[in-house]
Amino acid sequence: QVQLVESGGGLVQAGGSLRLSCAASGSIFSINAMGWYRQPPGKQRELVAHITRGGSTTYPDSVKGRFTISRDNAKNTWYLQMNSLKPEDTAVYYCKSFSIYGNAYWGQGTQVTVSS
Repeated sequence: QVQLVESGGGLVQAGGSLRLSCAASGSIFSINAMGWYRQPPGKQRELVAHITRGGSTTYPDSVKGRFTISRDNAKNTWYLQMNSLKPEDTAVYYCKSFSIYGNAYWGQGTQVTVSS
């Protein structure tokens, strides 16, 4: 199993930046990819960034050029750098790990609120 703990959320003004962290523990060797997702109030959860074990990244158009996913192997931590934040980025942000065995694990989420 993999345990994930997000941190770094908070309240920020539009145009500001935040960096979210996702600390992993447990069967870290089995993590094949990591994704950051968000769920705005009253809406479905959506993918905002994805990184493979090989370092390939993907982003939806809504955040491309503003969000960057990265990892620190030494700290077993994945990051989501969010710049030029907009009020519509307000959501609970989750990380999700994808295992080489086909399992997936979610963190508990961290709230990001962007004020206009």
